[in-house]
Amino acid sequence: MFQLRNYQLEAVNAARDSATTGHKCIVIQSPPRTGKTVIMADIARTATAQNNRVLFMVHRSEILEQAKATFTANEVNMKLCKMGMVQTLTRHVDELKPPAIIIVDEAHHVLAKSYRRIIDHFPNSLKLLFTATPWRMDGKGLNVIADDIILGKPISWLIENGFLAPVDYYAPSGIDSTQLKVKRNGEFDEKSIDEAMKPKIYGDAVHHYQRLAKGKQAIAYAYNVASAQRLADAFNAAGITARAVSGKTKKDDRKQIVADYRAGKIRIVTNAELFTEGLDLPNVDCVIMLRPTQSLSLYLQFAMRSMNPRKGKRAIIIDHVNNVERFGLPTADREWTLTSRNKRSKSSNGTPIKSVTVCPECFATFYRKGDICPFCGAELKENVQIAVDPNAELKKVEANKRLAMAKKVIDDRALEKVADKRPAELKSYAELKAYGKLHGYKPGWAYFQAKMKGLIRA
Repeated sequence: MFQLRNYQLEAVNAARDSATTGHKCIVIQSPPRTGKTVIMADIARTATAQNNRVLFMVHRSEILEQAKATFTANEVNMKLCKMGMVQTLTRHVDELKPPAIIIVDEAHHVLAKSYRRIIDHFPNSLKLLFTATPWRMDGKGLNVIADDIILGKPISWLIENGFLAPVDYYAPSGIDSTQLKVKRNGEFDEKSIDEAMKPKIYGDAVHHYQRLAKGKQAIAYAYNVASAQRLADAFNAAGITARAVSGKTKKDDRKQIVADYRAGKIRIVTNAELFTEGLDLPNVDCVIMLRPTQSLSLYLQFAMRSMNPRKGKRAIIIDHVNNVERFGLPTADREWTLTSRNKRSKSSNGTPIKSVTVCPECFATFYRKGDICPFCGAELKENVQIAVDPNAELKKVEANKRLAMAKKVIDDRALEKVADKRPAELKSYAELKAYGKLHGYKPGWAYFQAKMKGLIRA
C-alpha cells in the first residue's frame, strides 16, 4: 500500500470536507507528475473498505491499465470497484450498479456526452473529477457540472520542496508560426504544421539535444507518425539510439521499447499521440517539442513529463515550436477556476500570459528580471522576446565555429572535467571559463557566473 505524501493527504481531506458540506461534484486539481492516481486509489480503498461501491472511468486504455495496477497495489477491494473506459461504460450504463463514488481521471474531458450520460445517470453519487488542468480549448468551464474545486499545490512549491525537478527551458525556434492554421476543434492543422516547419528542423533537434542535454534520456513529441519516424532516424544517424512509437505501434512492440528505454538501451523515444495524459514513461530528463499545440493541458503534459525529481536533477525542455510563447513557462503558477473563459484567452483566468524572453545567444527561455541572461550572461537587448528568428541557422553555424575554436584552446583535461557538467556543478573560475568556451558563450559569461558563485570578489 502506498504512503501518501502530505500534499496528497491534504487533497484527500479537502475532498472529504467538501463532500461533508454538501458538494456532490468536486474537481480536484493537481499538477502533472504529482501522483493523482495514488490519491484516487487511496480514496477508492477507503470507500470500498466501508463497503461502498466505486466507479472509475477514463478515456484511454493505457491509462486504465496503469490505474488498475495502482488500485490493486493499494489494496482496493476490486469486487466493489468497477473500472472501465468511458466509451464502454456509457454503452452499458443501465447495467451498472449504483456507485457511492464516481471517480473520473483526466476530467477536463468530462463535458463530453459519453461522460455526461454516466454522471447524469447517478444523481446521488459523489463525483470526484481529477485533472491537472481544469481547462478546455472550447473555453467552457467545468462549473457546467461541478460545484466545487480543490486546488493542488503550486508548481513553484512542489519544486522548492523537492516533489518536482527544477527546469531549464530552451526555445530555439524551428517553425514559422505565421503559417499555422487552426482546425475547427481549435487545434493546429497537421498540413500547416508540416509546411511551417523549417527544412532542417530534425537536424537542428539533434544538434540542440547534443549541445543542451547530451547523454540524457529524452522524449520527443512530434506532430504525426511520419515526423516521429524522421526524428528518430535523425538521432540514429547521429549515433544516438532512438525509437519512434505511435498509436499505430503494436502493443508488444511498444512495451518492448518502454522496457528498453527503462533499461537505458534507448536514449530517445520519439512519439506521436502517446505519453501525454497519464501515461508513464520512466527516466525522462529531457523533453523535446516538435509539436505545436493550442491546448494548455497538452502543453503542460508535454513539458512536465521531464520533471520527475531525482537528487541533483535539473530537467531540460527544448521547445522548437514556440509553445512557450502561447502559454508561458510550465513552472508558472496558474489560477485555476471552474468558470468559463474567453476562448481566445491564453491563460486559465482570462488574463494575458506574461511574456517570456529568449536569449539570442544560448536560446534559454525565462521571465526577464534584468539585462543579463541568467543562463549564459549575455547582454539582453530591449524587448528581446520569443519570436521566429530568420537568422537562427546562421547563429547555429557561428556557434559551431566558436565550439571548434574552443576545442583547440581548451586542453583535453579541462574539457573532460566540464563536458558532462552543468553550470551549477562547476567549482572554479577555470572550469567556468572552460565550460563557456566549450559552449560558445561570450567571455563575460564565466566572469558573471563566478561572481554570482562568490568565486570572484568585486
